[in-house]
Amino acid sequence: MATTTAGLDQKTIETIKATVPVLQEHGEAITGHFYKIMLENHPELKNVFNQTNQRKGGQPKALANTVYAAAANIEHLEDILPHVKQIAHKHTSLNIRPEQYPIVGKYLLIAIKDVLGDAATDDIINAWEKAYGVIADVFISVEKEMYEEKQNTPGGWVGFRDFTVTKKVPESEVITSFYLKPADNGKLPPYQAGQYITVKAQMEGEAYDHLRQYSLSTAPGQDFLRISVKREDEHHPEGIVSNYLHNQVEEGAVLAISAPAGDFVLNETEQKPLVLISGGVGLTPLMSMLETVVEEQPEREVIFIHAARSRAYHAMKDKIASIAESNKQVTQYTVYADNTDAGVCDKEGHIDLDWLKTVIPTVDASFYLCGPKGFMGAMHGHLQEMNVADNDIHFELFEPMDEIAN
Repeated sequence: MATTTAGLDQKTIETIKATVPVLQEHGEAITGHFYKIMLENHPELKNVFNQTNQRKGGQPKALANTVYAAAANIEHLEDILPHVKQIAHKHTSLNIRPEQYPIVGKYLLIAIKDVLGDAATDDIINAWEKAYGVIADVFISVEKEMYEEKQNTPGGWVGFRDFTVTKKVPESEVITSFYLKPADNGKLPPYQAGQYITVKAQMEGEAYDHLRQYSLSTAPGQDFLRISVKREDEHHPEGIVSNYLHNQVEEGAVLAISAPAGDFVLNETEQKPLVLISGGVGLTPLMSMLETVVEEQPEREVIFIHAARSRAYHAMKDKIASIAESNKQVTQYTVYADNTDAGVCDKEGHIDLDWLKTVIPTVDASFYLCGPKGFMGAMHGHLQEMNVADNDIHFELFEPMDEIAN
């Protein structure tokens, strides 16, 4: 990473840094326009990019944040290496290839020119062309290492591999688990608790593939992979893949999936108490962490807090209760927004700061959060008010990564 700015003269660096305020103001307009014109000219990339996130604006915003971070740190790109690696995990899960980067660069420059107009001088465009080449090389290099690691790991693979759905289990009113085994009867690679896979949904009547990433919801070391998928409302376009899985994919069906990826993973080298806080389907990666820690760290204290709409929407309730009953290291709490069905829970309403203080005995712990964006923002804010150290708060969003903390 020390040579990432090789080839960039001082004038180019100064020009890039001078564009940071412009990116702050126009970043989303630029990236939104970029996706539009790129996909119009390269519709085959619709097989890769999530069209729902395009419509909702999540993907353009995530790209704008990345571009801004790169511009702000152009002299020291190593400072954003953790963010690069996070994105690279998603890219390798989607099978993004080096030859696609020049396409992205071409239309990003066109978008900058189109949105900024005369303000995008030749000097600015030339500087960004050079800078994009450097930034792309960083991603390509990091992703090359990840692809090689996947390929060289026993049972690992690059691209998509066919898996058979061996079992389909309803977990709640809206969440169903799918148990997957390799169709070639080959080995499975080891993975880390908290990681995800990408499912390539190839649906009849759809012009393009739909790729969706789902957390693995069980501990590593099994002879199967498991994902637990929330069915979105059928009238919402974002539910196209989840409804396909729930309504059309039955036991015996074959799905193409990518190898496990992701950096939101349980740190098993720590001994300090572990606090897992989830909302809705956000419990899926935390279930993998819970199952892993009771197997691998039986002395480590664990607090598992889950918030759900109601008992009917609480997935894996009995499994979590069984783990807590069998492992004295685990204490579980359940919060239901709606408890009118007489479901048993520890708190009605939402997780608030005062209640959180009563169930967490120490802030010297490792906290893992997963759930909807609003939930995550609230939980992160609560933990900050409790003076939990920033490096002890780990989180995952089930949407393009955005800032949840101010």
